[in-house]
Amino acid sequence: MSKKQFISFLSDSVLAGLMIGVGGVVSLSSDNRYIGAVLFSLGLLTIIHFKFGLYTGKVGNIARNGVKFIPEVAVTLLGNGIGTFLAAVLIRLTRIAPPLVEKAQATVQTKTSDSIVSMFILGIFCGMLMFIAVDGYRKCKENSDSTAGFMIVAFPVIVFIISGFNHCIADMFYIFLAGEYTLVALGYFITVVLGNAVGGMLIPTFKKVSENKL
Repeated sequence: MSKKQFISFLSDSVLAGLMIGVGGVVSLSSDNRYIGAVLFSLGLLTIIHFKFGLYTGKVGNIARNGVKFIPEVAVTLLGNGIGTFLAAVLIRLTRIAPPLVEKAQATVQTKTSDSIVSMFILGIFCGMLMFIAVDGYRKCKENSDSTAGFMIVAFPVIVFIISGFNHCIADMFYIFLAGEYTLVALGYFITVVLGNAVGGMLIPTFKKVSENKL
C-alpha cells in the first residue's frame, strides 16, 4: 500500500466514523427506537453515496479479493475508530451530552455484560446485513434503480438496530461516548469485529459455489 493510498483510505474512513457517530447521536436522542433506527440509516446512506470507507462495508470483500485486501480493511477500521472517537469527544462538549452519555453507558453495559458467544453471533448477523446493504446498493446502481438502492441500504440498518445485532463501529462510538475505556469493552469490541467479519464474508463465500453468482 502506497502512502497516497493509506492517506486516502484513512481520510475516507474517518469521515465514515463521524457519520456513524451522527447516526448514533440521533438514535440515542430518539424516544422511539423505531424512529431512531430509521434515522440512523442516514449514516450508512451518506457513507455509501459519498464513497466513504466503513469497515463493515469492506470486510466482506476479503472473501472475494483474498488476504491482499486485509491492509485496506485494517486501515479502514483504524480510521473508523478515529472518526467515532472524534464524534464522541465533540458531542461530550455540548449541551446535549448528559442524557446521551447516560443512554450510551446503559447500552454499553448491556452489550459488554453479554456472553462472548452471544456477542459473536449478534455480530455475525449484523455483518451479513451490512454486506447486503453495500453490495445491494452496488447492484441497484448498476441497474439505475435509485428507489431500490435507498431501500436496500436503509432496511438492513433498521433491522440490525431493532433486532439488537452488534455493529462494531456503532458500538465503538457508544463506548467512546460512554467513556468506557476498559478491558471488558476492548474484549467486546474485538469479539464483534470478528463476528462482523464472519458475517460480512458469509454471503460471498457461499455464493462462490453457487451457480447464481453475485
